[in-house]
Amino acid sequence: MSQTAKPSPEESLPEEFVEFLSENANRFEEELKEWLRIASISSDSSAKEDVHRAAEWVKNKFEAAGLKTESIPTAGFPLIYAETPPPAAADGKLPPVALVYGHYDVQPPEPLDLWTSPPFEPDVRDGKIYARGATDDKGQVLTHVLAVCEWLSSGRTLPIQIKFLIEGEEEVGSANLEEHLPRLSAKLACDVVVVSDSSQYAPGRPAITCGLRGIATYELFVDGPSHDLHSGSFGGAVMNPAIALCQMMASMIRPDGTIAVAGFYDDVLPIPEIERDAWTQLGSDDEEFARSVGAKQLAGETGYTTDERRWARPSFDINGLTSGHQGEGVKTVLPAKASAKFSHRLVPNQDPVKITQKLQEHFARHCPTGVTFELKPDHGAGAMLADANSPFTKAASAAVQSAFGVAPVMIREGGSIPILARFQEVLDCDVLLLGWGQNDDAAHSPDEKFALEDFHRGIRASAGLWQQMGRS
Repeated sequence: MSQTAKPSPEESLPEEFVEFLSENANRFEEELKEWLRIASISSDSSAKEDVHRAAEWVKNKFEAAGLKTESIPTAGFPLIYAETPPPAAADGKLPPVALVYGHYDVQPPEPLDLWTSPPFEPDVRDGKIYARGATDDKGQVLTHVLAVCEWLSSGRTLPIQIKFLIEGEEEVGSANLEEHLPRLSAKLACDVVVVSDSSQYAPGRPAITCGLRGIATYELFVDGPSHDLHSGSFGGAVMNPAIALCQMMASMIRPDGTIAVAGFYDDVLPIPEIERDAWTQLGSDDEEFARSVGAKQLAGETGYTTDERRWARPSFDINGLTSGHQGEGVKTVLPAKASAKFSHRLVPNQDPVKITQKLQEHFARHCPTGVTFELKPDHGAGAMLADANSPFTKAASAAVQSAFGVAPVMIREGGSIPILARFQEVLDCDVLLLGWGQNDDAAHSPDEKFALEDFHRGIRASAGLWQQMGRS
C-alpha cells in the first residue's frame, strides 16, 4: 500500500461537510476541554461524583444530537449507550452495523509536581492540548462522537447504523462491562467494533492496529516481623522484607530480558514471518524512538527488534514498590512489610489464569526464609488479534488516507484493552483499532497530551469511515 498515494474523489468526504467541520473546529476544542476538566478517575473513590459527571456529559452530547440514548447502571459506573437509526436495506442487503467503544474514565494524575500545567485544567501549547485523558481516551473517542453528531446536525443521513458504548471502568479492568456483556449482546449486536485508544506508528504515519497484547496484573505482599524494627539492633539478624521483595522481583527476569518463570513461554506462539518482514519495512529508528520517550537507551529481550518486543512478545514490569519510611529524611528501620505492584503483557494464546498459577509456584520457590508472601491477582485478559484483510480494514484505510493524506500502515500495539477479546467472543464481530495519538503522548504519565491537528484529522477520518463502510 503506497504511503504517498492521494485519495480518489469518491473516497473523499463532501467538500461542504469538510468545510463545516473546519468552521466548527474551535467549538470542538472547547467541548473537548469541557470533558477534560472533569476528573473522572475511576480508581479513586473520592472522585466518584466526577466519574458520574463525565458519564452524564457524554450522555447529554448524544441526546442533544438526537441519538437514542441510555445510561445502563452497573455495580460501579454506568455504561453509556447510544445508537443512530438503522438505514433501510439497499437491494435487499442490510448495511453493516458499527459499535464504537471507548471510555470516559482516566488514570490518576500523580505525581502532580511533574505536570507543567494542572492535569484537569486543559492547556494548549504548541498545537497540543495537555490534560489527563487528552489522548487516553476522551480526546480520541470524542472524534467519533463528534463525527456522528455533526454528521446528523448537518442534515446528512448516515449510510450505516452506528452504536456507541462508552464505559467508566476501562482503567480498572472493565469488570462490570464484562459481567453485563452477555446480557447486552442483542443490544450491542454489530459487525465491527471501532476503537480509538492507541497511537499512530509515528508522526505523519497513521496506523491501523491489528493486534493488542493481553494483560495480567498483581500485587505481591511480603511480611516479616510483627512490627518495624531498629535496623541497628536487628539488622543482619532478621530477614528484611524489603530485601526479600527485591530478591523475589529480581528472580523474575534474566539478564537477556527473558522472563524467568518456569513454563511462562509454554503457550507463546512465534511471530509470523509475514508480520516480522512487514514490520522491518516500517524503517523503525531505535534512537528516535528512545528520544521520543525520553530514554537514554533501549533494552529488552535479546533477539527481537523494538517493535517486536513491544507488540508481539510478553513482558514483565514492576509498576510500584512500597516499604519502610517514605517521608523526608532518614529513618533507619527494618520494615515489617513490603509490597510490589507488577504486570505482565501477554501475547496470543497465553492465559492469565495459567500465568497466575505459574507465578504462585515461582514465588513459593524463591521466597527467602524468614518472610511469608501473598500474591494477589488484580485483573487479566487475553491478547486480541483482528482481521487485517477484512472489508472494514479496507474501508478504514481509505478513510484514514483521505483525512491524513497518507495510507496507514498495519501494526500491532503493546498496550491492552481488556474487553476487546470478549467483544469478539460474545458479539462474534471484527475489531477495528484506529489510533490518532502519538507514542510520546504520555498516556498514564504527567503532561499527557493530544495534538489538535490529529484530533481534527481523527474527526474527518471517523466521518469518512462511515461513508466508506456504507459503500462496502
